[in-house]
Amino acid sequence: MFNILSKSLVGAVAVTVLGTAAFAQNWRGWNIHPEGYPNTVGMDAFAAALEEKTGGEISLQMFHGGTLGSQPDAVEQVRAGALEIGNFNLGPIGPIVPAANVVSLPFVFKDVSHMFRVLDGEGGAAIAAGMAEKGLVPLAWFDAGARSFYNGDRPINTPADVVGMKVRVMNNDLFTGMIAELGGNPSPMAFSEVYQALKTGVVDGAENNWPSYESTGHFEVAGYYSLTQHLIIPECICINADTYAGLSDDMKVAVTEAAQEAALVQRDLWNQREAASRKAVEAAGVVVNEVADKAPFQAAMAPVYEAYFESNPDLRSLVELIQATE
Repeated sequence: MFNILSKSLVGAVAVTVLGTAAFAQNWRGWNIHPEGYPNTVGMDAFAAALEEKTGGEISLQMFHGGTLGSQPDAVEQVRAGALEIGNFNLGPIGPIVPAANVVSLPFVFKDVSHMFRVLDGEGGAAIAAGMAEKGLVPLAWFDAGARSFYNGDRPINTPADVVGMKVRVMNNDLFTGMIAELGGNPSPMAFSEVYQALKTGVVDGAENNWPSYESTGHFEVAGYYSLTQHLIIPECICINADTYAGLSDDMKVAVTEAAQEAALVQRDLWNQREAASRKAVEAAGVVVNEVADKAPFQAAMAPVYEAYFESNPDLRSLVELIQATE
């Protein structure tokens, strides 16, 4: 009798285990950054927390360094469900999601803290709703710092210093419009091409945050970094909308909590990395200049804002909400 019951019990356990395995979800995630980068560490933390909080029912295999394609490709893969998870900058998402494009308006945020206050409130909810309509649900927001101009010729202190300069930007009409209104020549190109373009003079300058400027070696061929801080664009942990909708309420809570915990890890590491990157490039001889008066830059952006509102009149209220957020 004991042997029969034992065998029955073993069989029942086996069925239970197999049943759990059968319903387990094995997700794949995309991230463009290399090993050791704050986002990469954050996404690995997300994968670990996800498995723990879901009791192993959901596992996430992260693919770092853009190994599954470029960011635009990965965005489309997540939207289509070919990938479940992506760590994306909202800049390239803007052309797909008008509401998300507000974060790419130059000088729309006062500083990084202001950006997170907006994202944690009504503004962030409106942006998230717009993204969900296009197949992407943001689970948490990452810090990507403030973007500033760099070049190999001179410090940039006023818009006049940009006149005639060929500047690489991400492929977004707001960014090309920003450079054009400053009197420069916008040159959209892939991030991987920027170092050589700077070195050979295909472009005169570019714009990015401290860690990107340092980690790519751009400081070696563009030794002037000017703190315009014209763009403060967040990144997200995004999940395919259908995948998220198919989760139970408990699983949605677990997945979201895991992402938000990972975001805190990323933000802390980002602050450390920014400080280290600035220290490293200054030690290498980079000339860093604070911009004493950003008002002329901000004033030059009026046509960029008006063009945005002409195409998206219903989003004027969202921009005003962001600007009114303390």
